[in-house]
Amino acid sequence: MTSIENIAYEIREFCLKNADKTIAEKHRRYFVEGYDPYGISQKAMNEEHKLLLLKYKPTFGFDDFLALGDLLMKSGKYEEASFALMFVTDFSREYQPATFERIGSWLDYGVRNWAHADMLAVSIFSKFLLKGIVPFTAFSDWRTAESKWKRRVVPVSLIKFVKKFGRTRELLDFLSPMMLYPEKVVHQGLGWFLREAWKLNPEPVETFLFQWKDSAPRLIFQYATEKMTADQKALFKRAK
Repeated sequence: MTSIENIAYEIREFCLKNADKTIAEKHRRYFVEGYDPYGISQKAMNEEHKLLLLKYKPTFGFDDFLALGDLLMKSGKYEEASFALMFVTDFSREYQPATFERIGSWLDYGVRNWAHADMLAVSIFSKFLLKGIVPFTAFSDWRTAESKWKRRVVPVSLIKFVKKFGRTRELLDFLSPMMLYPEKVVHQGLGWFLREAWKLNPEPVETFLFQWKDSAPRLIFQYATEKMTADQKALFKRAK
């Protein structure tokens, strides 16, 4: 009888069979850290994902696929983690508050790059918020997590939420404790959120940026002010 371990083995065999060093090196330039690939085209991965889902979903439930994800995430291989995340998106109707923390644990030991962090944020965690399965305050402890990827997903996960529900000032207050973190990937996530929130509701975001302009990392402002005019950007230059 097929087990979760057998499915993980089948996925690894597929990855080894379809590995392409050319593809691996082509994509390597997008990743400064955390990239250990087989080198498989996205088309091939999408096709295999559909085949595996058709083959095993009638027998295995969401808890089984989460357990499979645990195994794949521990390998450190880029494509194996990608399969884990794709399977999670297939079960969005079964998300529960406990699922949020379960998947979140992958950021502590399995996620090693921005692509997987952002897929979790944009395609998975945002659904928990939009469906009201968890409140945005469920990210409270994540703001101070040891994993920089776990911290990055906090602002990125809130982008779709602010677009649908607003509550800009509340979210700015919520993110304020993160504004002095040193990691580049966290700066990028914060700046991305601030840019999108500014497009929807400029006034509170501009007030927030002005408050932080002389202390927070400049990369946050580079992203946050990307869509502003030159005159608007000038307002947020650091005082000499």
